[in-house]
Amino acid sequence: MTLRVLRGAAAAVMTLAATAAAAQSWPAKSVRIIVPFGTGGGTDIQGRLLGKKFFESMGQTFVVDNRAGAGGMLGAELAAKSPPDGYTLLFTTASLAVGPSLYKKLGFDPVRDLAPVSWVSSVPLVLAIHPSVPAKSVKDLVALAKARKGQMNAASNGSGTTSHLTLELLKQTAGIQVAHIPYKGGGPATTAVLSGEVDFVFTTILSVYPQVKAGRLRALGVSTLRPVELLPDLPTIASSGVPDFEAVQWYGIVAPARTPPEVIALLNTEVNGALGTPAMKARLDSEGAEPVPSTPEAFGALIAREIARWRPVIEQARMRPE
Repeated sequence: MTLRVLRGAAAAVMTLAATAAAAQSWPAKSVRIIVPFGTGGGTDIQGRLLGKKFFESMGQTFVVDNRAGAGGMLGAELAAKSPPDGYTLLFTTASLAVGPSLYKKLGFDPVRDLAPVSWVSSVPLVLAIHPSVPAKSVKDLVALAKARKGQMNAASNGSGTTSHLTLELLKQTAGIQVAHIPYKGGGPATTAVLSGEVDFVFTTILSVYPQVKAGRLRALGVSTLRPVELLPDLPTIASSGVPDFEAVQWYGIVAPARTPPEVIALLNTEVNGALGTPAMKARLDSEGAEPVPSTPEAFGALIAREIARWRPVIEQARMRPE
């Protein structure tokens, strides 16, 4: 064995030893959690909840850094290009799986440049219509949209959002033409339906639940494959004439690629532990979210699956970022 090979082997052993030691002492200082959206939204709320739980269990501060822009891609790219030392994390959403197909020149690869830590939660979407729309079911709405041939319109939480993608999925799978009207968030989109400005919307269950219970909106179906607890009598869209229809807004944590596996494993344990606490479950329930404990591998598989799943929908709809 040559001296060069020996030196290379020794350097590799020293690097591994240093990485292991760093992971064992992690976190030795405050950790940044990048949230790629503004303050006050569902992503920000859940990111801060987990940061608080991490502080309680690990004794170090986890600081939320809101970096909104480009549909969540600005913050995601910042995380992907951060040092893989465990001191930068990204609390992200389903937008991470949309970016590769929506943006032609994305500055990072979500699968290659980010390491999955854990799935955290899922939020179902509800198809809700204005009471004046003469449809009592998803089948009725599809038939009405076909009869009106492009004269109906639908709101979304914004172009490229899960709300928009779910609308496009319905249009493509049910074979209907509906004009898309984007708004800046679930609140404005729901308000537009309430006022009769648009006919219907796909939005999170929490956004429409009070209006549905009060009779100001009519819910026709939920986007998950099984009914949801808040509206147990609401049928799934998949069981209402659109087979296999499924779409959810999901949340999870990733880190820069090559973050020490010991850190990833510890974080995953901490996330799953937090999701199992009554306080965390109650708080997520108040946000209309369902906790989803997982392994890093399961979350990584979800991201890859979602990227592949939404690509043809985005391409067929010719969606572009705004």
